[in-house]
Amino acid sequence: MADVLDDRKKRVLQAVIDDYITSAEPVGSRTLARKYNLGVSPATIRNEMADLEMLGYLEQIHTSSGRIPSSKGYRFYVNGLIPPTPVSDAERARIDAWYRERVRRIEEVFQETARLISQVTRNVSLVLAPQMTQAAFRCLQFLPLDDQRVIAVLMTDAGFVENKIIPMPPGAEFEDFQRMARVINRNLAGHTLQSIQRHSMTEIRDEIDDESLYEAALGIINRALDESRTERLYLGGTTEMLEQPEFHDVEKVRDTLLILEKEELVKDILHAHMGEGLEVTIGQENQDSHFKDTSLITATYHLDGQLLGTIAVLGPTRMQYAKAMSLLEFMNTNLTRIIHRLSR
Repeated sequence: MADVLDDRKKRVLQAVIDDYITSAEPVGSRTLARKYNLGVSPATIRNEMADLEMLGYLEQIHTSSGRIPSSKGYRFYVNGLIPPTPVSDAERARIDAWYRERVRRIEEVFQETARLISQVTRNVSLVLAPQMTQAAFRCLQFLPLDDQRVIAVLMTDAGFVENKIIPMPPGAEFEDFQRMARVINRNLAGHTLQSIQRHSMTEIRDEIDDESLYEAALGIINRALDESRTERLYLGGTTEMLEQPEFHDVEKVRDTLLILEKEELVKDILHAHMGEGLEVTIGQENQDSHFKDTSLITATYHLDGQLLGTIAVLGPTRMQYAKAMSLLEFMNTNLTRIIHRLSR
């Protein structure tokens, strides 16, 4: 049965966590009495803190020091005590300006998203970019490069582009490539890249009626598949994490840093948290023991209703949860708008 905390214990717990997040110092009853209007004496606050420790919401590192929140305490805080901290209009404007000034291509969206999140939260940011195979084919276009080569441009509904320079087969003209593009677009529009691999290409081959042209088109589609099978992971802010007081002792964070170097393992961790909405995993709740002193906040993002990837913040359990959570929620919805703007 879950513990039931009365209003006074909730206020004391929230005050302890708010103060510890700000100061990174164990919190004592006199500090709470002086800084927070709790309406009770330091002695009463001390008793409430002792009860919260006994219930597992607070911990005392040394007998002579104040108390700090436990993973259980942070969990209670995140679930019900955390103050709403929406992204302000000024912050929204700064974020929008950031993208407009720094992002010109779809591929840059995710890299700059990682950089922005780490700068705002002062923690590690993780962005798992989508596999193009989950996006739908929009069109294949050809642009003339010179008398012997054309540029093939494959675009998906998510705006992702794959370019390839293709030599013109002997006897072929640029008009032949334009005709081929019309045939392919008519047959493949709306199919996901993954399904194109399985999709029968017989009608396309018969309609193009030129094996060398058909092979050229198939090459650009297969290259898009080959280049996009592996999701891309963007990481930012490891130096910001090392600036946190908890991690001034590098030995304490060494295991976490080593994990972050293992890209496939990090992807697996993010996949395990991929779902609907926002998810917060705190300290001891992390299945990986290397993350027992950290918290992970993840949000999965969608494009046109399809789940694509994950954005996350990794930092000490003493992180500004309200700020990080509101930022990820905003970025989660903002990514779709940015990608659509760039793909127009």
